[in-house]
Formats: sequence, structure tokens, C-alpha cells
Amino acid sequence: MAPSARRTRRGLPLWIFLGALALVPQVGVVGLTTYLVRDQQAEVDSARRAEQAVQAMAQLDAARSGVEQEIVPALAAAVVDDPALAAALNLPPALVAAVAEDMRRGVTESRVGTDETLAALSTDSPGSATAERAEQLLRTHRAGLDARTIAPEDVYFGYIDVSNALAQAQSQAADAASSEEVPAATLRATQDVGLVSEVAQNSARLFPLFLASQLDAGELTAGSRIAGQSSWLAYQDAVRRMTDLSQPELTLGWQAARVDPLMADLDAMLAMQAEGTLPPVPVADMVPLMTQGAQRDVLLNDLVASAVASAEELAKADAERAQEALETTLQFGIGLVVLSALAATVVGLRIGRVLTVLAERAGQLSEGNLVDVEVTGPREVRTVSAALRSTVDSLRRLQDQAAAVARGDLDNHLLDQPLPGALGETVHASVRQLVTSVREREELQVALAHRATHDPLTELPNRAQAVAAVTGALHRAQRSGGTTGLLFVDLDGFKAVNDRHGHACGDIVLRTTATRMLAAVRAGDTVARLGGDEFVVLVEQVEDEHELVQLAERLVDVVSRPVDVDGGAVRIGASIGVAVSRDGGTDADAFFAEADTAAYRAKAHGRGRAEVFDDDLRRQLTARADTEAAIAAGLAGGEMRLHYQPVHDVAREVVTGFEALIRWHRPGVGPVPPDQFIPVAEASSLICEIDRWVLHEATRQLAEWRAGAALGPSEPEPTIAVNISGRHLSEPRVVADVAEALAASGLPAQLLVLEVTETVLISDRTAYDHLAALREMGVGIAIDDFGTGYTSIGQLRHMPVDTLKIDRSFIGSTDPGHRELVSLMIRAAHTFGLTVVAEGVEEPEQLDRLRAEECDHVQGYLLHRPLPADEAGALVGAALTV
Repeated sequence: MAPSARRTRRGLPLWIFLGALALVPQVGVVGLTTYLVRDQQAEVDSARRAEQAVQAMAQLDAARSGVEQEIVPALAAAVVDDPALAAALNLPPALVAAVAEDMRRGVTESRVGTDETLAALSTDSPGSATAERAEQLLRTHRAGLDARTIAPEDVYFGYIDVSNALAQAQSQAADAASSEEVPAATLRATQDVGLVSEVAQNSARLFPLFLASQLDAGELTAGSRIAGQSSWLAYQDAVRRMTDLSQPELTLGWQAARVDPLMADLDAMLAMQAEGTLPPVPVADMVPLMTQGAQRDVLLNDLVASAVASAEELAKADAERAQEALETTLQFGIGLVVLSALAATVVGLRIGRVLTVLAERAGQLSEGNLVDVEVTGPREVRTVSAALRSTVDSLRRLQDQAAAVARGDLDNHLLDQPLPGALGETVHASVRQLVTSVREREELQVALAHRATHDPLTELPNRAQAVAAVTGALHRAQRSGGTTGLLFVDLDGFKAVNDRHGHACGDIVLRTTATRMLAAVRAGDTVARLGGDEFVVLVEQVEDEHELVQLAERLVDVVSRPVDVDGGAVRIGASIGVAVSRDGGTDADAFFAEADTAAYRAKAHGRGRAEVFDDDLRRQLTARADTEAAIAAGLAGGEMRLHYQPVHDVAREVVTGFEALIRWHRPGVGPVPPDQFIPVAEASSLICEIDRWVLHEATRQLAEWRAGAALGPSEPEPTIAVNISGRHLSEPRVVADVAEALAASGLPAQLLVLEVTETVLISDRTAYDHLAALREMGVGIAIDDFGTGYTSIGQLRHMPVDTLKIDRSFIGSTDPGHRELVSLMIRAAHTFGLTVVAEGVEEPEQLDRLRAEECDHVQGYLLHRPLPADEAGALVGAALTV
């Protein structure tokens, strides 16, 4: 045989390649089909098991319901069969005999239904073992009842044991249904069955206890009342959880059952029983109540049956869908096998024609290259006269002049006529001097009175005069029945003018604004300056509200015009709130508050506009007043608490201090976030009361921690940081408040840090001086939320501060510019001898960057959330890893 022929025959025969070409896809298709069929068969089996579990739930619930329906007749029969109880209840023999017969008949009928339900249970259904145990308990209990060996007070609890066992079996069936891979709707329907069953179960248990508690039967009654309280709470809890029902039809059925007179009346009676307000029920009325109780149970059991039917229907539909999917998968698999066989045949024919293509494709198929591999690769705020002809005449004239002076008639022409002679000149000079002195005094009094009632910068009436004018206008309106308007004018952008151009420029702007407002109002209107950048305009005899709005719009227009200051144009704006009083039906303080609230809304809606106080703002004003009253009551009633957020030393990795943060748990409301009540407090003097309370409580707490902590000589003393409002810092007694808190707690001043905002430092000179005095006492001063205000880094060297707290917005920002700014803040603060605290550290990467920038301290959720006092105190003296 030739060598070439031998080399050729060493290769595999063509039929092997053709067979592989046909077989490989067939195997793949058969394997895929087998996998899909098994998966669908598993789904069918799961759906059928779920359906069986739901059916078991239905049977178990029916059995449990039957057991619970035996309670009332069995308990009643036990009571009337007990001679001592029957005698104690003063029951007539005839009534005892009738009730006994009815109850025995009821027991017999209930037993028949219960036994049939239990007999229908499948031995391999979920919960069957527990159900068998319940059936055994039931037989034992019934035997004791029939033999009358069970005390009446034990009748109820024996049935409850059986009911609990059946409820456990039902729960096992529900768990079995839920454990299967069923759709969410079926799962929720199964859960609905549990919710409704729990209500029905608790209802059925509650009514026998109610009836027993109404009997004067010693231990039976006492035990029933105690158990009834517990059962009532369980029933109420089950009713509350009925809001979790997922099916609208079931929810409507529950709502209808709730308002059904039968259920509503019995629920009301049971509630009165639980509250202790229900009068004793006569024994003669108990039989009708038993009937109503049974009807009530039927109503709830119907609801349970509806829930079970819905769950069964869904489970059955799931099984049918799974079966349909299985059949579809089989059909798809068979078709796929046929199709692949056909394709393999076509390919085989082509391979037979072209041997080269046959070899290439056979190689790809043998390597399993049948699936495409996807390669995927995907940004912010104003001499004596006459002659000496006669001494008498001269004296008379002098008398007339003196009388004129005495009357205060300083403008009388007699005072301008000199007396004759040197004496006359002297006397006239004296009179003139006296007149001049009196006039100067009057002018001074007028000037003082004017100054007391007018603003010295704009010469407009001041706040006190404005209040008096508004009060008078309201009184006149009350008498006349007229309408009074008050416009609260709040200048927009005035603070920026002071900051950029200085206070001298700001004074010019205020005077110009006052002049323009006077020119814009009517002749009888009053323009007053309350202080700062706030003005009011009082308008009397208003025809309609539209007239006030037009005036407000004119004022916005004139105030917004440029003001020429040293050749430059300065612009401001105005937000105006309009308040209207008809018939003077309000007081001045409320009138001012209404106008102020409307102006605040004008600012919030974009500034440079006017807003009228309406019912919505009145509700807001009332709500704010209510909140203020609640805050005051909370401070007095001990509703406020402090939480403490630890401050960590980055280098030493220890807790070196805490920031005190106020928390309020308002009765009837719950926890109130600080951003909801602190702004309200800041709008009044309440913020000062809060500051004083926090100062005393925080210093006391730190002193207590220090007394109980065993700090080593090298361990740092922890500090406590307290936020102080700008309003409190402006008060004269703020220094005394801090000193009193330190003295009361015995805490050294250097362990207290007061946190203030940038705005307080740069805009309020009085607050600035108070901070300097506090710092001289040894108290530390920190600028809080640095970077969010107008303070430049260069101003830090001139401020009475020790610590710079960088705002969390910079720490959490991913903007490279913000990161560089944080680095600059840290370096600048260290240059000026300040320590730096970074707020809001929430991620390890942020802590690593701050450590690299040599930041001194950090605080944030990464390290600790604000903690109650007992948890925070455990950190004092404890070494912690940052």
C-alpha cells in the first residue's frame, strides 16, 4: 500500500464526522429539553404541593373553627351542670334544665361538624402530625367533659389547647405553602388567610371569656376576666394587622364586617368590658348573646372561607399554569429536536458535496463552538419795651410779661417790648433769658420726645412709635368700622451692601429708601423703620385690598431703583408682606406678626414681590405659636434630652471630646427633628432658654463622666462642645449664663467649647465682644460650619476663636476643588494656631484624606452617631481605634 494511502487511512472515516455532526446538536437539544422539562416538572410539583398546603389550611381552619364553636355550649353546659355554680348564679331550675338541654344539643352538633372536618384531613398533608395530636387532645378533653370530671374553669382552656394545636398545624401548612416557589399574589393570598384566621380565632376565644367574666362564679369569673384582658389585646392587635390585607375584595369584605351591626355592637360591648365600664349583664340576656356571638363567629368564618377560597383558586391556577408550561416545553423540545435533526440532515448533505466545508464545520461542532460570546465593555441667600414814664406802668408791664411767662405764652408780644432805663434793660434781659431757657428746655423736650419715637438715621417713626400708631389706627377702625392695612417692607440684599461697601454706604441707602417710600405713599399714610433693614407702612381708610397690593408694588419699584453712592450705583430690593384688618378686629402685635409672616413668604417665593396674609399663613402662624408653646412646655416638663457625638483625635486615635446635640420627644407627636423646632425657637427668645438648658445639662454631664472615669496622667481631658445661637450671644447676660453653668457643674472652663456660626462673628459686634470675653474666661470658641458663610481665611487671625470646624458639605464632596479647599483650610488654620475639626466624616476614604492632610479631629457617622448619655459616657477614657 502506498504511503499516501496509509496516511489517508489513518484519518477517521467520513461517516464518523457525519454522525458526529448529526449527533452533537441532537444531544444538546435533548439535554436542553430534558433540563427544561425537569425544571417545569419541579414547578408543577411545587404548585401542586402549594395547592395541597392551601387546601390543608382550609380544612385545618374549619376544624379549628368547629373546635372553638364547641366552647360556648360546652362551657355553658358545664356551668349549669355544676350545682354549686348554678346555685351561686341564682338560676331557676327550669332555666337550668332548658339551657342544659340546648347546650348539650349545641355541643353534639358542633362535635359532628368538627369530627367530619378532622376525618377529612389527609395524613400526608402539611401539619397532619400536629393535627393528629390536636385530635387526640380533643378526644381526651371531650371524654373529661362527658364524664363531668373537668372543672368549669378548665373547660375553656382545654379547648384553647386544642385550638392552639390546630392553629399551629395551620401555621405549618401556611409555611409549607409559602416555602414553595409560588407567585407573589399566591403568597400574599396565603398570608391573608393567616391574617383573617387570626382575627376569627381571637374573636372566637374572646366571647366565651366575656360570658364567663359576667358570671359571679368565683375562680371561673376571675380567671376569665384576666384571660379576657389578654385575649382582647390579642384581638385588637389582629384587627390592626388586617390593614396588611393584599386583596381589595377581602379588604372590602373586612370593612363590611367591621360596620355590621352585629359585629360592631359586640365589639363595643367587649371594649367596654376591657375598659371596666360595662355594667353586669343579666343571666337572662346571656342566651341571646350566645346566639349573637355564634352569628359573629359565622360572619368572621365566612370571611376566612372567602380568603381560603381565594388562596385555593390562586394555587390551583398556579398549578394549571405550571402544567401548561410543562406541556409547552415538551412540545417546544420535540419541535426543536425535529428541527435540529432536519438542520443536521441539510448540513450533512452540504458536507457531502463540499468536503472542505464538511471538515471545517465538523471541527467547530466537535469543539462545542455553538454559542456566541458577548464582549461588553459604558453633576447652589431737622428787650423789654416801653419807657420809664411811670414806675407803675413799668412794673405792670413787667407783671404782664411775668404772667405771660408763667402761662408759657412765650410768643406774647409783651415779651418783646423792653422796659425804659438801665434797670428795664436788665429786667428785660432777664426775662428774655428766662424765655430763652424755657424755649430751649421745650425744644430739648421736643427733641428728646422726637428721638424717643423716631429713628435717628432716617427720621422716620421707630418701632415703639409704629406700634403706638398701629394701635391707635386699629382702635379708630374698631369705632368706625373701617379697614386698616399694614405693609411690612424687608429690604433684599442690604446685608450684602454693608458687607461690600461698608456701613456708611448702607446708611445712605437706608436714608434714600426712606425718602423714596415717603414720596410713594399717600399723605395720610405712616412710614416707620423698625430697625435694621425692616420698615412698615400704616395705611388707614383702605377701600379694598387691591389698593394695598398696588401700593406694595409701587414700593417694590421705587426701592429697587439704583442708589447713587459716591458716583457708583448700588441696588437693593424689597419683599413686602401685606396684612389687612377689618373693623380693627386684631391687636397690634398680631397685626405686625401677620405682615411679617407674609413678608417672609414673599422672600421665600423669590423676593422682590408682595404677598398678602391669608388663611394659609394664619394657620402657619398659629402652628408656629403652638410650637413655641410646646417648646416652652417641653423645657419646663423635662421633654428635652441631649445626645453626644464623639470627637476623635486623628493622630492619637482616641475620643477627645463630644458635641452636645439636643433631642425633643414631644408627647403625642414623638421625636421632633431639630430642624423643625430650632428655627421656631430662633425666631423668639426661646432659643436663649434652650441654650441655657443645654449649657447646664452638657457641663453637668461631662463633670459627671469625669468624676466616674479613671483617666491616666497622659490621657487627654474630654471636652464638651455646645452650639450657641447668635441671638443669645447678643444678649448682655450670655457671659453670665456660661459662668453660671460652669459654676453649677464645677467643670473647668477650658473643657467647654462654644460653637458659633461665621455670620455671628462678622455681622454682630456685640456678639463678637461677648465671645472675646468668654474666651478670656478660658472657654474655647469654635467656628461651626466654616466655609458656608462670607468669612475669608485671612480674617481668621483677627477673630477670637480657637477651633475651625469644616462644614460637612466640603468633606463629603467629590469635587477636586472642594478637596483642595479643605487642604487650604487646614493649612491656614494651623498657620494661625487653630485646631481643625472635620464634620460629617462618613466614609473611610474621607478619613484617610483628612489624616493625610494632618487634620486634628474628626466626627461623623463613620466613627459614631450621636449617642445617649449612658452610651457616650462609656467612651470616656476608653482607647478607640479611629
